[in-house]
Amino acid sequence: MGLQSAFENSMELCCPDSQGSSTIWEPGFQDGMSATINPLANPKGGKKLCELCQKPAYLQCTKCRVTYYCDVAHQQADWNSIHNKACELLILIRSPAPLHSWQTDRDHHHMQTQKRLEQLMELSHAESKRRVSEGKYEEALPAAQLSLRCAMDVYGPNAVEHVPAYLLLAEANMGLGFLSQAEGYLSKAQWTTMKTLGCSQVILHQLHRTLGRLYTATGRYRSALLHFANDIFHASEEFGLNSVVSAGGYFLMANVFVKEEKPDIAISLYSQVHQHLVTSIWHMHLSKMVEHYSQRGTQGEQHFDEAQLAEVDQMLNVMLEAQQQGVNTHQSAMLSHSLGQSALLSHSLAMLWFLCRDHSKALDFGRKAAEFSRQCEEQNSLAESIQSLIQEVEKHITIQQIPTIQQ
Repeated sequence: MGLQSAFENSMELCCPDSQGSSTIWEPGFQDGMSATINPLANPKGGKKLCELCQKPAYLQCTKCRVTYYCDVAHQQADWNSIHNKACELLILIRSPAPLHSWQTDRDHHHMQTQKRLEQLMELSHAESKRRVSEGKYEEALPAAQLSLRCAMDVYGPNAVEHVPAYLLLAEANMGLGFLSQAEGYLSKAQWTTMKTLGCSQVILHQLHRTLGRLYTATGRYRSALLHFANDIFHASEEFGLNSVVSAGGYFLMANVFVKEEKPDIAISLYSQVHQHLVTSIWHMHLSKMVEHYSQRGTQGEQHFDEAQLAEVDQMLNVMLEAQQQGVNTHQSAMLSHSLGQSALLSHSLAMLWFLCRDHSKALDFGRKAAEFSRQCEEQNSLAESIQSLIQEVEKHITIQQIPTIQQ
């Protein structure tokens, strides 16, 4: 299992003493949040296992008293990942129903537990996804594993609802370089979808995209291209051919061709992405967002989560770099087109960072867009939008500097 592999090198802090019980070295985790338990004192059939590695547990969380660990290192890893947010909810989920209660009370307790399990599944999935987007792959693993266990408790074995957790576990393991573990989780996800009639296009698109990334990382480029092609197909079925999601598949295919040293095909695909992503989708979408902000002053809204922001920023920057290379190599007949595309991409990046309140980056890309537009001489309407955005960004920078000047 990927999670166990991630923690198998953790320091073993527990050793039996001469009495057959356990002596624990505790480096003061959260000052009082660890309590030693003696496995021999557990009721028959009530063996306590570590939340992370499923080995015999010697520590108990003193806040919830329903979560156990083999050592302090695993407790701290779980706390940093998800337990700090899930601790109180786990009390309600893992505490048994009163022994002497009516059947209706037990049914109500079961129904409430199921609802809380669903809530915890969503919470842990969101936390794991956030950690993956931040590149904190080891911290993502405990949250992803908890999400998987909740899905199993809610939906039973072999349910398609397990697949999102399998995909997160695969992504985290890929980030840590545990490619064989990642492949194991993806095999489970693929087998689950094959057994599920009417599996959603969204799940299939996400599965094939993750498989494509795995095979890219392992150098199996033919398999990667096949999965990215399936990714594009399922994304197009769900979101449309001209959607941002579908365009992401073209971008990932282009990256494979770059690794295969086939730059002509890659540039062609980057162009395909550009037509769908920037001209038809992102540039228009971001322009509307900026216009909405100008009218209502809603810049404080979160328009993108961290994963979306990282993905969009990477795609736009890679395509901008490709277009700038085109500016250096194209003949005069194509030069104006490349400059125009570079202006659009830079303007899109400027709007993206303006909406995300990074005014320094917004100003930098805005000025690049203005320069590309000036050289192009065909983007008069775009030039006005670029200049308007630059002025708006400069106004915000000035406002931010006022308190500093007064001090």
